[in-house]
Order: sequence, then structure tokens, then C-alpha cells
Amino acid sequence: MTDLKRTNANVLHQGAALADATAVVILIHGRGATADSIIRLADALDPEGRHSITWLAPQAEGNSWYPYPFLEQIETNEPHRTSSLATIDALFQTALDSGIRLERVGIIGFSQGACLALEYAGWGDHQPGFVGALSGGVMGPLDADRAIAGSRAGMRVFIGCGDRDGHIPLAHAERSARLLEEAGATVDFRAYPGFAHAINDDEIEALRAVVTRLVEDH
Repeated sequence: MTDLKRTNANVLHQGAALADATAVVILIHGRGATADSIIRLADALDPEGRHSITWLAPQAEGNSWYPYPFLEQIETNEPHRTSSLATIDALFQTALDSGIRLERVGIIGFSQGACLALEYAGWGDHQPGFVGALSGGVMGPLDADRAIAGSRAGMRVFIGCGDRDGHIPLAHAERSARLLEEAGATVDFRAYPGFAHAINDDEIEALRAVVTRLVEDH
């Protein structure tokens, strides 16, 4: 891996330079966390640095992407939700402007970052090649009438959640998987019995495989 660099005041960059990259992965931190903490996932997902990946980790203002729990009505977390999705969209545009094909751009988030990644998967301006959600769910109450417009065929999604997660009810993670499957995405949903709000080894192994495919497929 190359040394950490800040592409601007709010984005950390690790790995290949965009001009040399085969793929881009955007890493989204959770509430109260930082870009510096989530960028460490790059070392776990490509431990030998053998893939030509640009890893980008944006930093949320005040370390939070939106102020209230993701279970609240969508409107409660506006305009922060929309602004945060625009942050991701700007990074997608940066990748596209650098010549990276859309199917080679992925998003991985943990906790609040996972919720935001799933929001982008369903309602963002671009269709990622891959979305990884570690302990997250699409925003809104469980009974909210949410539908994804258009097809997400070709998008690969990984969602992992423990059944003892004190922040993300398993039913919300399951709902996210169902919504994306109904939109045509290929979803790998894994529920972890007895597991709480953290990232486990099985999730890391699954994401490593997908990251490799992001680089080598197409």
C-alpha cells in the first residue's frame, strides 16, 4: 500500500493513484468514527497490496453522516442524508472522470456508513459495481413504503449483520436485502447468530473475494 494521502481536506486516499488504478473502492465510516479508522479496511481486504485499487474514505462533518437514528422517517434525517449521498456521488464522478468504468467502482460501509452505502445502492445517482454493508440497513422505519426505481441488475451486494446487534435490528438488514433483490441485484445476505455490532472474519473473507472480482472481472 502507498502512504495515506488526503485528496482534499475531507477525503483520505490509499493505494494506487487514480491514473494507475483498475478499480476504486469508497469506504464509509460509521457514526462517531473517522476516515482514518475505516481506511484500515483496505489493508484487511487487500493485505499484500497486489491489486491496483484506489481506496477513498470521505470524512463526515462532525463524524456523523446524519443526526438521527436510521430507523427514523427519511425526512427526519434530511437534508443530511441527501448531502451525504452527494458526497459519495462526487467520488463516483471523480473515478469516472479518471477513466474507471462504473462497474469497477464499489462502496463498503460499516454501521452508519453501511446504511449510507445501502441508500446509495438504491437511490444514488450511479449504480456501483459492488456494495458492501457491514451492520447496516436502508433508512426509514421497517414499515416505510420504499421502492427502488429501475433495475439494479449487475450490481453485487453483500450485507452482514449479527442477530444481537444493538444498533441494527436484523429485520432491517433483511429488508435491505429483499429490496435490492427485488430490484435485480445479486445479494449475499449473511446473518450471524450471537454476533453483535462489529466486523467479523467471515465478512472480511467475503469482501476480499468481491474486491478481487471487482478488479479481475469485466
